[in-house]
Amino acid sequence: MLKDNLVTLRNIHGFSQEEIAEKIGISRQAYAKWESGATVPDIEKCSRLAEIYGTTIDSLIRTEPVEGIGLIPPAPRGKNIWGSVAINEKGQIIIPKGARERFGLTGGQRLIVLSDENGIALVPDAEFIAGMKKAVEYMSAKCDEKEE
Repeated sequence: MLKDNLVTLRNIHGFSQEEIAEKIGISRQAYAKWESGATVPDIEKCSRLAEIYGTTIDSLIRTEPVEGIGLIPPAPRGKNIWGSVAINEKGQIIIPKGARERFGLTGGQRLIVLSDENGIALVPDAEFIAGMKKAVEYMSAKCDEKEE
């Protein structure tokens, strides 16, 4: 797992083995052994690798299997890859259990569907409404300031 993630992350970030080795303070040959699985880095080197790649140590040593895709690289720090979902004939999806638990989503809860040119987002309606109320209050305050 670690060796595969090191290769994938290095390629995603466009680094050579030599560039990563230099950033960590080791030889290119030592880094190549990590990618081949011949050796593994110590915890301090793993911490440095995670920092360079913008992920966590935990994510460095795990792989995420996604149905229909295979193994995917670790998500960047603060991001999650919950897996894939299928849309049924009615346009319904089932949100993966880990995502439901993480965000406290329950059956019957309403979500607002938002999008841009890159994708969609699902936001609990209470959070969306609260955010919209804040935006309206802010705009009202700005309008009042202009009138004075």
